[in-house]
Amino acid sequence: MVDVRLDFKSMCAEFDVTPRTLRYYEYIELLQPEKEGRSRFFTPREIARMKLILRGRRFGFSLEEIRQWLAIYQEQGTKAQMDAWAEMADQQLVVLSEQRTNLDETIQDLQDLRNQYQETLQKSGKK
Repeated sequence: MVDVRLDFKSMCAEFDVTPRTLRYYEYIELLQPEKEGRSRFFTPREIARMKLILRGRRFGFSLEEIRQWLAIYQEQGTKAQMDAWAEMADQQLVVLSEQRTNLDETIQDLQDLRNQYQETLQKSGKK
């Protein structure tokens, strides 16, 4: 099997991220591309890590939480990493549920206020 490596520009295009984002992930050591001169190449390992980083961001995890979670694999292996993931996911589900409740309340408040405004307009238009 041939290992696929992506150059910097291809990695940005593949994951729809800016060069600044990719450089930042490298700076904070989430990614460690191979370097050949001034060029960077992202191996299948780094490509997989990028998928995990973006998925973690989508779920609302901080970059530090993601970094720590990725480090568990290197230090303790897959089972410890998956155990940590399950715990993180449980905590994040609580946070997201609270955010959804708050968002639903905010939407309802805004709809109520809009409806009140419309009623006021209708009443003032009839007088």
